[in-house]
Amino acid sequence: MSAPTALNERQTDGLEQILLHLHDFGLEPRTLGQSDYPTAFPLLEIFVIAKHCSGGVILGFEQMTVTAGVKKPGTSQESQILQPLAVPTPWNNLEAGILFGLGLPLLIFREPKISGGVFDPGVTDVFVHDMPAGSDSPGRRSGLREVVIKWQAKVREHYYAR
Repeated sequence: MSAPTALNERQTDGLEQILLHLHDFGLEPRTLGQSDYPTAFPLLEIFVIAKHCSGGVILGFEQMTVTAGVKKPGTSQESQILQPLAVPTPWNNLEAGILFGLGLPLLIFREPKISGGVFDPGVTDVFVHDMPAGSDSPGRRSGLREVVIKWQAKVREHYYAR
């Protein structure tokens, strides 16, 4: 699972909802720095962990807000940042790329303001879902469960096909 270690209370609520569903299906999340600790270079360690997994969860939580700056400086597409820009951890894209390259089923969530890389629609064959929140309606919570049911079926298929 690709998720930052420092989360605010709202983000922790979303993470906990996802973890509950994973545990309901007997799935064990592995995260560098949380369940696994590096013995080598972090990128190599992520690859080693991913090779032992049958699926991946990418959680696009806002980790930085940029309020001033220039996008694509020195190009014909240069522009000023006029509204706050939410940025996830760059590790989300690295870890998603490794998992995708290994052919593992991905489940991707993002907070509303997160975009770019793996969080852009159509980048992979995976639908990018909105991050769950503690204030979600029962219907939305049920929908989250259905999403996890479909993904975990692909994870189990990968696991037993090894």
